[in-house]
Amino acid sequence: MWVLMPLAFAGMLLKVFRQQLSSLWSALVPLFSFLRTFWLAGPQRKQQQQQQQQQQRKESQAEDLPITPTSVNYHFTRRCNYKCGFCFHTAKTSFVLPLVEAKRGLLLLKDAGMEKINFSGGEPFIHDRGEYLGDYLDILAISCDSFNEQVNVLIGRGQGKKNHVETLQRLRRWCRDYRVAFKINSVINRFNVDEDMNEQIRALNPVRWKVFQCLLIDGENSGDDALREAERFVISDEEFDGFLDRHKEVSCLVPESNQKMKDSYLILDEYMRFLNCKNGRKDPSKSILDVGVEAAIKCSGFDEKMFLTRGGKYVWSKADLQLDW
Repeated sequence: MWVLMPLAFAGMLLKVFRQQLSSLWSALVPLFSFLRTFWLAGPQRKQQQQQQQQQQRKESQAEDLPITPTSVNYHFTRRCNYKCGFCFHTAKTSFVLPLVEAKRGLLLLKDAGMEKINFSGGEPFIHDRGEYLGDYLDILAISCDSFNEQVNVLIGRGQGKKNHVETLQRLRRWCRDYRVAFKINSVINRFNVDEDMNEQIRALNPVRWKVFQCLLIDGENSGDDALREAERFVISDEEFDGFLDRHKEVSCLVPESNQKMKDSYLILDEYMRFLNCKNGRKDPSKSILDVGVEAAIKCSGFDEKMFLTRGGKYVWSKADLQLDW
């Protein structure tokens, strides 16, 4: 009797302890599992942190490197023979640099790495500065927002009795005759967003068809000090995508939404100042003629990654395009 009592009591104690230990183990298993994962993840997490630090150093170093002005849009005049309601580079001045100064600026850009210069609107051909072009012209880009002449007039591309579409077709023939690559620019807006241009674009057969979404720029076509009021021309992203979808079979189409366009151009104004559009305006740098290209371009707000993403660098030499004239 005295022998059996301690054994029975010990068995009862072991049963109680076993239940408590089992409950404790069940509670500790998730903690051990978490700690195991944490310990194993330590080296991996450290590796990820090192990779992130390396990427940040690369980006910081890239920001310190000077921007190469590979492609520059030079608006040497703001004067224009049209009055497009959505124009985002309006005739706020009539200033034109003396020819010798313009040439000096172009040489500065060339020495800084410029490969392509775009003489942009205003309208380059209404000024005698057309002597810059001649045999050195690789591509001629013509704006055409509609193949309905009434829509062109409504937009502001009307010019008396002249027909914009007929002029476009005549210029297309000239480009073929004089072996100049032909390009079309179209701004998609409230008045042409539903138009089907497939047949006409294919007939004209440009090397590129740049399709822009109508963009608001404060001080140019929007705001109190603007010469245009483009709000009535604005379309939504969905409407722009609808136009692109309707023309998706046109192989030469190059779409440019507001997001792609705003900071992906190096724009040089009539004073040879880079225009920064990051704040929705065109804030000018100092002139490259005064401070040089490297100093001025730092204030340009240029997004080089977006420039490459939107296809800003392409085959632009007519010798390399190997066109069937």
